[in-house]
Amino acid sequence: MGLPKRKTSHAAQGDRRAHHALTVPQLESCPHCHEPKLSHHACPNCGWYAGREAVHIKTKTTGEPGRS
Repeated sequence: MGLPKRKTSHAAQGDRRAHHALTVPQLESCPHCHEPKLSHHACPNCGWYAGREAVHIKTKTTGEPGRS
């Protein structure tokens, strides 16, 4: 099995990892509800995509008081 002849310097490590930085996702506003959403994805708030409801979003319902 091959082994490195010398220790990799910190500068060489940094050069190799120069493209590993995390980026913030690019958000756009939903044309239906105006909430931020990822491009080319259905809106997580209303479920609309390309002018139609693509995903049905279930709404939270509160249970009767006193029941667990």
